[in-house]
Amino acid sequence: MALATDELIALRARVRGRPLPRHVAVIMDGNGRWATQRGLPRLAGHREGSQSVRAVTRAARELGVKALTLYAFSSQNWLRPPTEVAGLMELLRDYLESERREVMQNNVRLRAIGELSRLPRLVRAPLDALIADSAHHDGLQLVLALSYGGREELVSAARRLAREVLAGKLAPRDIDEARLRGALDTGDLPDPDLVIRTSGERRLSNFLLFQIAYAELAFVDVAWPEFREAELLQAIDDYQGRERRFGKTGAQVKAK
Repeated sequence: MALATDELIALRARVRGRPLPRHVAVIMDGNGRWATQRGLPRLAGHREGSQSVRAVTRAARELGVKALTLYAFSSQNWLRPPTEVAGLMELLRDYLESERREVMQNNVRLRAIGELSRLPRLVRAPLDALIADSAHHDGLQLVLALSYGGREELVSAARRLAREVLAGKLAPRDIDEARLRGALDTGDLPDPDLVIRTSGERRLSNFLLFQIAYAELAFVDVAWPEFREAELLQAIDDYQGRERRFGKTGAQVKAK
């Protein structure tokens, strides 16, 4: 249900008045189904979903969230029909080109994680350029997960560490959680505090499997093309009302 203007203002003020999640990660789900339910081609749903990316990124930046990771294209999405994949790549290129000014003017640092070498040149060229040009920004870190898979990332990290061991730069006994974390694509980012999945599905779909071990999960029924600032605020508002214990008792958390 859409919020009235006064309700949105009140919700925004309540969320801003309490501790924010440092890092929000979103599994953007439901674009194709949203379009199909309306008799539209699937790519129309992805196109509308890009409007949600813009709105949610802007809202997160204005709130003061430090990092926003968006699951835009998974390693498994390459298995979709070639025409849909090609259309998604073109939409991604269009997004990068259209959002360049927004990123540069608002101190946003764009980053990307995943098997980026698999992306076609039409995407890599604007992606690499915007990553390089925004690298000095210290505002919101916008992380696009592209050709990304959590298991694939862990395998890649294990290979990096194995190469260091073979080169004599690292002893196996020195491989611990911190070393593994540092070998991940997100090694210099805080772990997500809040993971949101849209469109009513309740699974993680191979997303940031190591990093979200203690994240709060929010599964919302709204499809991604309809997810905007109000839905983001509602998810954060719910997050702010939870008690995060990290293995401790509630009494210990309250005492601290």
